[in-house]
Amino acid sequence: QVQLVESGGGVVQAGDSLRLSCAASGRSFTPLAMAWFRQAPGNEIESVAAISFMGANTYFADSVKGRFTISRDGAKNTVYLQMNSLKPDDTAVYYCYVRYPNMDSWGRGTLVTVSS
Repeated sequence: QVQLVESGGGVVQAGDSLRLSCAASGRSFTPLAMAWFRQAPGNEIESVAAISFMGANTYFADSVKGRFTISRDGAKNTVYLQMNSLKPDDTAVYYCYVRYPNMDSWGRGTLVTVSS
């Protein structure tokens, strides 16, 4: 069993920055990939960014390209989402997701609110 705990959410103004963290604990598995998803009120969940285990490959949704970066610290079993130039449209609950060879794991989410 793996637990993912997100942190770093909060209320900010448009143009501000936030860094989300997702720490994995529990049984030690080598992840295949890590990602961030988000769900805005009334909307479906959408992928935001992803990174491969070794960090060689990344993915960003068009809506966040150039503003968000994703990184990981293997020693800390933590994945980060650096969010710059935040917009009100970025308001959502952000979820961490980790894909392991034989299971998927989701965090409970952290709320990001961007005011105009």
